[in-house]
Amino acid sequence: MPDETSVAVLGTGTMGAAMARNLAAAGLRVRAWNRTRARAEPLTGHGITVTDEAAEAVRGAGTVLTSLHDGPAVLAAMRAAAPGLAEGAVWVQASTVGPAGLAPLAEFAEAHGLRFLDAPVLGTKAPAEAGELTVLVSGGSGSALVRERTAPVFDAIGTRTLWLGQEPGAASRLKLVVNNWVLTLINGTAETLALAEGLGVEADDFLGAVAGGPLDAPYLQAKARLILEGAYEASFPLSGARKDAELIARAARDAGVRLDATPAMADRLRRAESQGHGGDDAAASFYTSYETSDYGRGDARGSA
Repeated sequence: MPDETSVAVLGTGTMGAAMARNLAAAGLRVRAWNRTRARAEPLTGHGITVTDEAAEAVRGAGTVLTSLHDGPAVLAAMRAAAPGLAEGAVWVQASTVGPAGLAPLAEFAEAHGLRFLDAPVLGTKAPAEAGELTVLVSGGSGSALVRERTAPVFDAIGTRTLWLGQEPGAASRLKLVVNNWVLTLINGTAETLALAEGLGVEADDFLGAVAGGPLDAPYLQAKARLILEGAYEASFPLSGARKDAELIARAARDAGVRLDATPAMADRLRRAESQGHGGDDAAASFYTSYETSDYGRGDARGSA
């Protein structure tokens, strides 16, 4: 029988590591696995057991939380974990995988007797570290038992949990809608500051003109500061933003909705990734406004 006080975290990148630390701080027994063990090793200092194998991490755990790059990575991790999975365990799938990527995961859960929750999160590095994420949840057939069992997990990693329906999928669809808006803000900020620079307009004049008014947004100010300071420590990694833009574009096509801006944003992010910005914050798409980029080799802006 699964141990309801034990949580296995598969994937200890920026988000997964932060969630694992908060789960342990809340008094839950946490085991963690990452494909590259060295990235998970610092978690041992927080009372978390780091395992070599995914199956070892999930063995007997009442809750399995996955936080990986995309759907195929999640499925590969769960297949590796399969020998240790306890029937009846709750699987909290917190990665952004999109509707198409969710289907094989739900099938895997059914085949292995898991209670599957589609549970992507809203928030980036700082909210994750502070345990202030918003968790979007659908699935679990609306079971009161599942809600009761997962309450300590969701309370540890977030400040809000929105239950969106009994069947998986509603949460992933909402996550794409939200992320489309996030990417619109990031791309709009990057292109607007590049335009200001090209036209000889001081960026602070632009930011001051909209400050405090209906055109202002905290996200605009935060991303603009990253660009102006050339400080691109990833809050929302560019490679993840590119992946999400591609998921959004695909979901829109499948739904019969024509999006023009999002496919263009995906292309812009792919160009930035090819310039070497994949591990930077998505605001580094700023550099794709220029024909060349000598990022890291002198003039970061290259030549317009």
